[in-house]
Amino acid sequence: MDEDRRASRDWPITGVVLAGGAGRRMGGRDKGFVPWRGEPLIVHALRLFAGLPEVVISANRSLARYQAFGHTVVGDERPDFPGPLIGLDRALAQAQQPWAACVPVDSPCLPADLITRLWRLRLAEGVVVARSARGVEPLVCLIAPPARAALSAYIARGGRTARAWFADLPTAWLSLTEREVTNCNTPEDLADGS
Repeated sequence: MDEDRRASRDWPITGVVLAGGAGRRMGGRDKGFVPWRGEPLIVHALRLFAGLPEVVISANRSLARYQAFGHTVVGDERPDFPGPLIGLDRALAQAQQPWAACVPVDSPCLPADLITRLWRLRLAEGVVVARSARGVEPLVCLIAPPARAALSAYIARGGRTARAWFADLPTAWLSLTEREVTNCNTPEDLADGS
């Protein structure tokens, strides 16, 4: 693990945390600051990116609270919570590194070696996307430099579906367990960890 963290400092990856949801199923709370196992969900997400040269947090609110973590914070600049792809595209526009690894803020069980595993599967022209027995987890991914333009073009055409934006790109799959891709979308989802 320590070797992976040391290696990650040399990887040209921006870590992107998607924390811009409305939190409707969480009673309107900003999920990034909902506690899970004694720490806010944002802390669990940021831990995955330890050692990377850059992290960008995409958020729609609580911007000052997110900025307190010392990373770049970008907003969707739209009050209607337009979806995670808009936030991802905005984060990529700010990213200084050519590659980007993305995670949603509400997935605290992702494996500690996630970035290493994604990097080992990287494709020069495409994306690496997580999947489990539940299906595709399109917001847990590694995006190659050319694929960033594909996301922007997809959004410009009106696309908003996270599962569809990379359909025409070369794709490698990272297998994760159902437990690893657990999402904390409701208060009940927090029960085993809070």
